[in-house]
Amino acid sequence: MTSPTPRARLAPMRPRDPHEDGRTASTLELFFDLVFVVAVSIAAANLHHALSEGDVGRGLSAYALVFFAIWWAWMNFTWFATSFDTDDWLYRLLTIVQMSGVLVLAAGIEPAFTERDYTLLVLAYVVMRVAMVAQWLRASRSAGAARRTTQVYAAGIAAVQVCWLLMLLLPSGAQSVVLPLLVVAEIAVPVVAERRGTTPWHPHHITERYGLFTLILLGESLLASANAIIEALHDDAEVARLVELGVLAFVVTAALWWIYFWPPHHRAIGGLRRSIRYGYVHYFVFAAAGAFSAGIEVEIDALTGHSELGDVAASFTVTVPIAVFVLGIWWLAIRENADRVVNVAVPVGALLVLLDPVLPVPIALTALVMAAIVVVLVLHPPLDEPSDDQHGRAAAH
Repeated sequence: MTSPTPRARLAPMRPRDPHEDGRTASTLELFFDLVFVVAVSIAAANLHHALSEGDVGRGLSAYALVFFAIWWAWMNFTWFATSFDTDDWLYRLLTIVQMSGVLVLAAGIEPAFTERDYTLLVLAYVVMRVAMVAQWLRASRSAGAARRTTQVYAAGIAAVQVCWLLMLLLPSGAQSVVLPLLVVAEIAVPVVAERRGTTPWHPHHITERYGLFTLILLGESLLASANAIIEALHDDAEVARLVELGVLAFVVTAALWWIYFWPPHHRAIGGLRRSIRYGYVHYFVFAAAGAFSAGIEVEIDALTGHSELGDVAASFTVTVPIAVFVLGIWWLAIRENADRVVNVAVPVGALLVLLDPVLPVPIALTALVMAAIVVVLVLHPPLDEPSDDQHGRAAAH
């Protein structure tokens, strides 16, 4: 009998070196991201339909909850992977179980929007989180000094999942009250666990993963840009405005990409407080990127007479996500790495975009402002890397 091959053995799930050279996203992580393309696309499509139908409040509240489930599942896996990824067969299997949960979650997005029925959404979410509990329990066996932290993660996540399932037994009115409390409980778990002893994270790996997810979301905006051009081919009456909208979507998407990847994101990952801030505030950045693609689709509906929203309201569905995205990245990663000119131009530019809907040439203004921000960034590169002493003081704060 031959001994098992290394592939068949389970590797000890020890903490990864946070200073490991050449650490990049694995093929499994890239494969994992693919299922989120489906979920993000369906969430954006349902937001688009709700906004076009004039049901703004319902659409935004449902989108906020659905996107939380998508973002939180993705983020928890990403931070766990940077700390304990072994890439052995059991790790891969549990990751694939999480992926299956994402696909089922995607199927539950429409009922959450149209009927406020969260049953399938919650069940799929719990499947993903139970797989994450298994990962943390496995990590606890070889975590060394981080053992207590991994146990708190496992216990905290498991307890909240029980609460999600119990919530489904409540009437719909009570569910609406409990939902925000469960969201708060979810985001509190890492804060409580990491105070027991921080898990190691690799700044370059983490920020690369966030960048890759940003590209997925911006891809949805490129699709919306193409849809505007396609719609122009079938609508002679509004062909010029639709083409203009398609150009706007493409220019703004390119500018958002430029702005996001301008700062050295790895500098924003430091101590626990800075890392939590980076991870959590990205919810608004990611959600805004997804909402921007929905806003372009709403604008297409408004131009072709298929939206209940007026022109000004429809324009706000585009400009608000742009402003939130730009301000979010400025606050997270740009402001500490930029000179005074950039730190004035970026937030002021984002606020000017918000004026777009009330001006006579809104589309031209948005494209012009976003292009101007990019020009400023080109002329003013990021500041030099801080010294080790400066890094220490930043981490302490």
